[in-house]
Amino acid sequence: MRVVFFTGKGGVGKSTMAATAAWQLSQAHRVLLVSLDPAHNLGDIFEVTLSDKEHRFSDRLYLKEVDLQMRSRRYLQKEIGALQGTYRYLQTLNLDRCFSVLQYSPGIEEYALLTSIEETLRSGTDFDYLLFDTPPTGLTLRFLALPRVTLTWVERLMEIRRRILKKRYTIEKIRGTLSDEKVLSYDAEDDQVLKRLIEMNDEYQALNRILQSGECSIVLVFNPDILSLRESQRLLEGLRDLGLRLRLLINNKVTDENRLMAEQVERKILADAPGIPVERVYLAKRLLGGEPGSLYDIQQHIVSRL
Repeated sequence: MRVVFFTGKGGVGKSTMAATAAWQLSQAHRVLLVSLDPAHNLGDIFEVTLSDKEHRFSDRLYLKEVDLQMRSRRYLQKEIGALQGTYRYLQTLNLDRCFSVLQYSPGIEEYALLTSIEETLRSGTDFDYLLFDTPPTGLTLRFLALPRVTLTWVERLMEIRRRILKKRYTIEKIRGTLSDEKVLSYDAEDDQVLKRLIEMNDEYQALNRILQSGECSIVLVFNPDILSLRESQRLLEGLRDLGLRLRLLINNKVTDENRLMAEQVERKILADAPGIPVERVYLAKRLLGGEPGSLYDIQQHIVSRL
Protein backbone atom coordinates (compact mmCIF):
# COMPACT_ATOMS: atom_id res chain seq x y z
CA MET A 1 0.00 0.00 0.00
CA ARG A 2 1.36 3.40 -0.99
CA VAL A 3 0.47 6.62 0.80
CA VAL A 4 0.69 9.98 -1.00
CA PHE A 5 0.01 13.47 0.38
CA PHE A 6 -0.74 16.25 -2.10
CA THR A 7 0.50 19.53 -0.62
CA GLY A 8 1.00 23.15 -1.63
CA LYS A 9 -0.26 26.69 -1.29
CA GLY A 10 -4.01 27.26 -1.21
CA GLY A 11 -5.47 27.70 -4.68
CA VAL A 12 -2.67 26.02 -6.67
CA GLY A 13 -4.89 23.09 -7.67
CA LYS A 14 -3.98 20.44 -5.07
CA SER A 15 -7.47 18.99 -5.07
CA THR A 16 -7.67 18.86 -8.86
CA MET A 17 -4.26 17.19 -9.15
CA ALA A 18 -5.09 14.73 -6.36
CA ALA A 19 -8.39 13.92 -8.09
CA THR A 20 -6.60 13.51 -11.44
CA ALA A 21 -4.00 11.21 -9.92
CA ALA A 22 -6.66 9.17 -8.14
CA TRP A 23 -8.69 8.78 -11.33
CA GLN A 24 -5.67 7.76 -13.41
CA LEU A 25 -4.37 5.31 -10.79
CA SER A 26 -7.81 3.75 -10.41
CA GLN A 27 -7.68 2.49 -13.99
CA ALA A 28 -5.38 -0.26 -12.71
CA HIS A 29 -5.40 -0.04 -8.89
CA ARG A 30 -7.77 0.24 -5.94
CA VAL A 31 -7.58 3.84 -4.72
CA LEU A 32 -9.01 5.79 -1.79
CA LEU A 33 -8.83 9.59 -2.08
CA VAL A 34 -9.39 11.49 1.18
CA SER A 35 -9.82 15.25 1.52
CA LEU A 36 -8.34 16.65 4.74
CA ASP A 37 -8.89 20.27 3.73
CA PRO A 38 -11.63 21.98 5.81
CA ALA A 39 -12.65 23.78 2.57
CA HIS A 40 -13.57 20.58 0.73
CA ASN A 41 -14.13 20.55 -3.00
CA LEU A 42 -13.57 16.92 -3.99
CA GLY A 43 -17.33 16.51 -4.19
CA ASP A 44 -17.50 19.46 -6.60
CA ILE A 45 -14.70 18.05 -8.75
CA PHE A 46 -16.36 14.63 -9.05
CA GLU A 47 -19.87 16.12 -9.00
CA VAL A 48 -21.06 13.92 -6.13
CA THR A 49 -22.08 14.52 -2.52
CA LEU A 50 -19.39 13.26 -0.14
CA SER A 51 -19.21 12.79 3.62
CA ASP A 52 -16.93 11.35 6.29
CA LYS A 53 -17.79 7.86 5.00
CA GLU A 54 -16.21 6.26 1.94
CA HIS A 55 -18.15 6.83 -1.28
CA ARG A 56 -17.73 4.39 -4.15
CA PHE A 57 -17.23 6.46 -7.30
CA SER A 58 -16.19 3.60 -9.61
CA ASP A 59 -15.18 -0.03 -9.31
CA ARG A 60 -11.71 0.89 -8.04
CA LEU A 61 -12.03 4.49 -6.85
CA TYR A 62 -13.44 5.55 -3.47
CA LEU A 63 -13.75 9.11 -2.12
CA LYS A 64 -14.11 10.67 1.32
CA GLU A 65 -14.21 14.18 2.82
CA VAL A 66 -13.16 14.30 6.47
CA ASP A 67 -15.63 16.12 8.71
CA LEU A 68 -13.15 18.13 10.78
CA GLN A 69 -15.71 19.56 13.21
CA MET A 70 -17.15 16.13 13.97
CA ARG A 71 -13.64 14.65 14.30
CA SER A 72 -12.58 17.43 16.66
CA ARG A 73 -15.64 16.86 18.87
CA ARG A 74 -15.04 13.11 18.88
CA TYR A 75 -11.38 13.57 19.78
CA LEU A 76 -12.25 15.93 22.63
CA GLN A 77 -15.00 13.67 23.95
CA LYS A 78 -12.64 10.70 24.03
CA GLU A 79 -9.85 12.52 25.86
CA ILE A 80 -12.15 14.42 28.24
CA GLY A 81 -13.99 11.19 29.05
CA ALA A 82 -10.71 9.53 29.96
CA LEU A 83 -9.70 12.47 32.16
CA GLN A 84 -13.06 12.61 33.92
CA GLY A 85 -12.97 8.90 34.63
CA THR A 86 -9.43 9.04 35.96
CA TYR A 87 -9.79 12.17 38.07
CA ARG A 88 -13.36 11.71 39.31
CA TYR A 89 -12.09 12.15 42.87
CA LEU A 90 -11.31 15.81 41.99
CA GLN A 91 -14.84 16.72 40.89
CA THR A 92 -15.10 19.14 43.79
CA LEU A 93 -12.57 21.35 41.98
CA ASN A 94 -15.11 21.83 39.16
CA LEU A 95 -12.81 20.52 36.42
CA ASP A 96 -15.76 20.54 34.02
CA ARG A 97 -15.15 24.25 33.48
CA CYS A 98 -11.57 23.46 32.47
CA PHE A 99 -12.69 20.69 30.12
CA SER A 100 -15.28 22.93 28.45
CA VAL A 101 -12.62 25.33 27.15
CA LEU A 102 -10.41 22.59 25.71
CA GLN A 103 -12.30 22.84 22.42
CA TYR A 104 -10.58 26.19 21.88
CA SER A 105 -7.09 24.88 22.61
CA PRO A 106 -4.43 25.17 19.90
CA GLY A 107 -3.72 21.90 18.10
CA ILE A 108 -7.17 20.32 18.39
CA GLU A 109 -7.78 20.44 14.62
CA GLU A 110 -4.32 19.05 13.91
CA TYR A 111 -4.84 16.13 16.29
CA ALA A 112 -8.29 15.49 14.81
CA LEU A 113 -6.76 15.36 11.31
CA LEU A 114 -3.99 13.08 12.52
CA THR A 115 -6.55 10.75 14.11
CA SER A 116 -8.40 10.62 10.80
CA ILE A 117 -5.19 9.75 8.94
CA GLU A 118 -4.34 7.05 11.46
CA GLU A 119 -7.80 5.50 11.18
CA THR A 120 -7.63 5.60 7.37
CA LEU A 121 -4.23 3.92 7.32
CA ARG A 122 -5.45 1.25 9.72
CA SER A 123 -8.70 0.51 7.86
CA GLY A 124 -7.52 1.08 4.29
CA THR A 125 -5.17 -1.86 3.92
CA ASP A 126 -7.26 -3.33 1.09
CA PHE A 127 -6.41 -0.34 -1.14
CA ASP A 128 -3.31 -0.14 -3.31
CA TYR A 129 -3.08 3.64 -2.93
CA LEU A 130 -4.22 6.04 -0.21
CA LEU A 131 -4.17 9.62 -1.48
CA PHE A 132 -4.65 12.60 0.84
CA ASP A 133 -5.63 16.07 -0.37
CA THR A 134 -4.20 18.28 2.38
CA PRO A 135 -4.98 21.76 3.77
CA PRO A 136 -2.67 24.68 2.87
CA THR A 137 0.99 24.56 3.87
CA GLY A 138 0.92 25.76 7.50
CA LEU A 139 -1.69 23.35 8.80
CA THR A 140 -0.23 20.48 6.77
CA LEU A 141 3.25 20.91 8.25
CA ARG A 142 1.81 21.13 11.76
CA PHE A 143 -0.15 17.88 11.60
CA LEU A 144 2.67 16.03 9.80
CA ALA A 145 5.01 17.12 12.61
CA LEU A 146 2.65 16.00 15.37
CA PRO A 147 3.67 12.31 15.59
CA ARG A 148 7.29 13.18 16.39
CA VAL A 149 6.35 16.07 18.68
CA THR A 150 3.74 13.99 20.48
CA LEU A 151 6.10 11.05 20.97
CA THR A 152 8.60 13.34 22.67
CA TRP A 153 5.95 14.58 25.11
CA VAL A 154 4.36 11.17 25.67
CA GLU A 155 7.69 9.51 26.49
CA ARG A 156 8.38 12.23 29.05
CA LEU A 157 4.87 11.98 30.53
CA MET A 158 5.20 8.20 30.83
CA GLU A 159 8.42 8.68 32.77
CA ILE A 160 6.77 11.23 35.09
CA ARG A 161 3.70 9.02 35.59
CA ARG A 162 5.82 6.03 36.57
CA ARG A 163 7.59 8.20 39.13
CA ILE A 164 4.22 9.26 40.57
CA LEU A 165 3.09 5.64 40.84
CA LYS A 166 6.35 4.68 42.53
CA LYS A 167 5.95 7.45 45.11
CA ARG A 168 2.31 6.45 45.68
CA TYR A 169 3.42 2.89 46.30
CA THR A 170 6.00 4.12 48.82
CA ILE A 171 3.41 6.24 50.64
CA GLU A 172 0.98 3.31 50.72
CA LYS A 173 3.62 1.10 52.33
CA ILE A 174 4.34 3.74 54.95
CA ARG A 175 0.68 4.42 55.78
CA GLY A 176 -0.56 0.85 55.47
CA THR A 177 -3.03 -0.72 53.06
CA LEU A 178 -5.92 1.51 52.04
CA SER A 179 -9.53 0.39 52.08
CA ASP A 180 -11.26 -1.28 49.13
CA GLU A 181 -12.88 2.06 48.35
CA LYS A 182 -9.61 3.70 47.29
CA VAL A 183 -9.70 5.50 43.95
CA LEU A 184 -5.97 5.93 43.30
CA SER A 185 -4.06 3.29 41.34
CA TYR A 186 -0.71 2.18 42.72
CA ASP A 187 -0.04 -0.62 40.23
CA ALA A 188 1.16 0.52 36.80
CA GLU A 189 -0.90 -2.21 35.15
CA ASP A 190 -4.08 -0.75 36.67
CA ASP A 191 -3.33 2.92 36.12
CA GLN A 192 -5.61 4.31 33.42
CA VAL A 193 -3.43 7.36 32.78
CA LEU A 194 -0.35 5.26 32.09
CA LYS A 195 -2.40 2.83 30.00
CA ARG A 196 -3.62 5.71 27.83
CA LEU A 197 -0.09 7.10 27.47
CA ILE A 198 1.23 3.70 26.41
CA GLU A 199 -1.65 3.37 23.93
CA MET A 200 -0.87 6.82 22.48
CA ASN A 201 2.82 5.97 22.29
CA ASP A 202 2.08 2.80 20.32
CA GLU A 203 -0.32 4.63 17.96
CA TYR A 204 2.07 7.47 17.17
CA GLN A 205 5.07 5.16 16.86
CA ALA A 206 3.18 3.15 14.24
CA LEU A 207 2.03 6.30 12.41
CA ASN A 208 5.51 7.80 12.46
CA ARG A 209 6.98 4.60 11.01
CA ILE A 210 4.53 4.80 8.09
CA LEU A 211 5.23 8.50 7.46
CA GLN A 212 8.98 7.85 7.48
CA SER A 213 8.78 4.72 5.31
CA GLY A 214 9.49 4.43 1.61
CA GLU A 215 5.81 3.70 0.99
CA CYS A 216 4.83 7.23 2.04
CA SER A 217 5.66 10.28 -0.05
CA ILE A 218 4.75 13.89 -0.78
CA VAL A 219 3.62 15.53 -4.01
CA LEU A 220 4.16 19.30 -4.09
CA VAL A 221 1.80 21.24 -6.36
CA PHE A 222 2.71 24.81 -7.29
CA ASN A 223 1.88 27.51 -9.84
CA PRO A 224 4.16 29.66 -12.00
CA ASP A 225 4.07 32.71 -9.73
CA ILE A 226 6.22 34.24 -7.02
CA LEU A 227 3.84 33.69 -4.09
CA SER A 228 3.52 30.01 -4.91
CA LEU A 229 7.31 29.78 -5.22
CA ARG A 230 7.91 31.32 -1.80
CA GLU A 231 5.43 29.08 -0.02
CA SER A 232 6.75 26.01 -1.85
CA GLN A 233 10.25 26.82 -0.63
CA ARG A 234 8.99 27.06 2.95
CA LEU A 235 7.19 23.74 2.55
CA LEU A 236 10.32 22.06 1.18
CA GLU A 237 12.29 23.30 4.18
CA GLY A 238 9.64 21.92 6.53
CA LEU A 239 9.61 18.54 4.78
CA ARG A 240 13.39 18.30 5.11
CA ASP A 241 13.18 19.08 8.82
CA LEU A 242 10.57 16.34 9.26
CA GLY A 243 12.49 13.82 7.15
CA LEU A 244 9.54 13.23 4.83
CA ARG A 245 10.10 11.99 1.31
CA LEU A 246 9.27 14.25 -1.65
CA ARG A 247 8.40 12.15 -4.70
CA LEU A 248 7.01 14.52 -7.33
CA LEU A 249 6.67 18.21 -8.22
CA ILE A 250 3.68 19.39 -10.26
CA ASN A 251 3.87 22.78 -11.97
CA ASN A 252 0.18 23.41 -12.49
CA LYS A 253 -1.76 25.96 -14.56
CA VAL A 254 1.00 26.57 -17.09
CA THR A 255 0.02 28.50 -20.24
CA ASP A 256 1.88 29.78 -23.29
CA GLU A 257 1.75 33.23 -21.73
CA ASN A 258 3.39 32.26 -18.41
CA ARG A 259 5.79 29.60 -19.71
CA LEU A 260 8.92 31.66 -19.03
CA MET A 261 7.82 32.29 -15.44
CA ALA A 262 7.00 28.56 -15.11
CA GLU A 263 10.55 27.68 -16.13
CA GLN A 264 12.05 30.19 -13.68
CA VAL A 265 9.92 28.92 -10.79
CA GLU A 266 10.81 25.30 -11.63
CA ARG A 267 14.53 26.04 -11.62
CA LYS A 268 14.37 27.73 -8.22
CA ILE A 269 12.31 24.94 -6.67
CA LEU A 270 14.59 22.26 -8.15
CA ALA A 271 17.54 24.06 -6.58
CA ASP A 272 15.95 23.16 -3.22
CA ALA A 273 14.79 19.71 -4.38
CA PRO A 274 17.48 18.40 -6.75
CA GLY A 275 16.70 15.22 -8.63
CA ILE A 276 12.93 15.33 -7.98
CA PRO A 277 10.92 14.81 -11.19
CA VAL A 278 8.62 17.60 -12.41
CA GLU A 279 5.31 17.28 -14.24
CA ARG A 280 4.26 20.45 -16.03
CA VAL A 281 0.47 20.57 -16.35
CA TYR A 282 -0.96 23.02 -18.84
CA LEU A 283 -4.20 24.83 -18.15
CA ALA A 284 -6.82 23.18 -20.36
CA LYS A 285 -8.16 25.54 -23.00
CA ARG A 286 -11.55 23.87 -22.81
CA LEU A 287 -11.84 25.05 -19.18
CA LEU A 288 -10.99 28.60 -20.16
CA GLY A 289 -13.64 28.43 -22.88
CA GLY A 290 -16.28 27.06 -20.54
CA GLU A 291 -16.58 23.78 -22.44
CA PRO A 292 -18.12 20.84 -20.53
CA GLY A 293 -15.85 18.14 -19.17
CA SER A 294 -14.64 16.51 -15.95
CA LEU A 295 -11.96 18.41 -14.04
CA TYR A 296 -10.22 15.19 -13.01
CA ASP A 297 -10.06 13.71 -16.50
CA ILE A 298 -7.13 15.42 -18.23
CA GLN A 299 -5.15 14.08 -21.15
CA GLN A 300 -1.76 14.42 -19.48
CA HIS A 301 -0.62 11.36 -17.54
CA ILE A 302 0.84 12.47 -14.18
CA VAL A 303 1.06 9.26 -12.12
CA SER A 304 3.86 7.30 -13.77
CA ARG A 305 6.23 8.27 -10.92
CA LEU A 306 3.80 7.47 -8.10
